[in-house]
Amino acid sequence: MPHERHIMGLFKNEDQVVSTIDALKTSPYEFVRVNTPIPSHKIMHALNLKKSKVGWFTLCGGILGFISGFGLAAFTATRWDLIVGGKPIMAIIPFVVVGFEATILFAVFGNVIGLLTQMRMPSNKWLRYYDPRCSGEHFGVLAACRAHQENDLENFFRERGADVNIGFEDSRVIQGLEGS
Repeated sequence: MPHERHIMGLFKNEDQVVSTIDALKTSPYEFVRVNTPIPSHKIMHALNLKKSKVGWFTLCGGILGFISGFGLAAFTATRWDLIVGGKPIMAIIPFVVVGFEATILFAVFGNVIGLLTQMRMPSNKWLRYYDPRCSGEHFGVLAACRAHQENDLENFFRERGADVNIGFEDSRVIQGLEGS
């Protein structure tokens, strides 16, 4: 949006936040983000977020780990001239144990790689729009609008019972975060 303004509505009630998010979807204003003092299933449901892809990284890591562990055990057993006393060189049960251990190890590696690549790491981009009251008892809904719609968006939040914070366009610094 050209010349957009950011306004945050601060709510004390979780249900007001959910109804505001739903109303923002059909309004001319752009929903940007929500800040909550606690995790909320209602808000997460209202946001309609996509399912995480981290589980696929974990699954791929686990499958790769099992194949690698089983393959490592089979490769080392065939390369060493061990006297096995008539037992099969490629014994399944011990190889599955090694494969299982490698499954756990590689699944953890896959999970960490998935978290690092798929997670939106904290960014300083939104710090200027953060209100410290969202760490206490308020829920903050940040929305953007064009400059000429600023009063309308303010009224939109006030109609839904919010305190309105509009002091974002200046380059204010939040105390304690200047050095970040």
